Amino acid sequence: MGRHHEVRAAAMARTGKIKSALYARASREAYLAARTGSPDPKTNLALRAVYEKYRGKSVPRDVFDRAIKKAQGGDAEVFIPGRYEFFGPAGSYIIVDTLTDNPNRALVEVKTNVVRKGGHLGSVAFNFEEKGVLVFKGNNRDEVEEALILGDVDVLSVEQDEDLVVVYVAPSAFAKAKEVLEGLGITEYEEAEIQMVPNEYIDLPDEETKTRFQELIDALDELEDVQNVYHNVNL
Repeated sequence: MGRHHEVRAAAMARTGKIKSALYARASREAYLAARTGSPDPKTNLALRAVYEKYRGKSVPRDVFDRAIKKAQGGDAEVFIPGRYEFFGPAGSYIIVDTLTDNPNRALVEVKTNVVRKGGHLGSVAFNFEEKGVLVFKGNNRDEVEEALILGDVDVLSVEQDEDLVVVYVAPSAFAKAKEVLEGLGITEYEEAEIQMVPNEYIDLPDEETKTRFQELIDALDELEDVQNVYHNVNL
């Protein structure tokens, strides 16, 4: 079973805390997008991207509606982005992106959770590459790849992962890739965002380490200041 199936299965088994943090992330991103543009995702590309990013993660529409209404209310909130890199258990690599009104709190909470599971701060970003990732249901890999190439999209790879097609493109080609895919009738995505993708994935040495690592990822996902967690482990 491929990594994207694992991601989808994990999303379906989220705890209450993780779900609450997920809603907070979606709300903050929608708020920021609506603050800098139209409240209509049809004309605000940044807001549209937020909708599409969280569409496959079962975030209710009212989470976005409340965030947009708040953005239109005039009370400005300041959220500061951050990125932290860690060596995790058993030689794993972890990148954590935060978006917070309190960077000190965010760093302390993230670092505390990583250290508790045997990790520590360190430079690991060179083991990752920023890519546009589009994952959708289908069994038409060859058709998708041909359309993207003919559409002059900077395609990095197109993979078939059981019942999913997984497209990787250069970040600058993300919007254009979506336009081409829309021409094929593809509008619903399991994943649609710019991600830090590891150059290669590793397997952890035993079930105990794998459990410890999963507990770490779950703990990070429960933090509302955390926006994204990237790692190089096959779970």
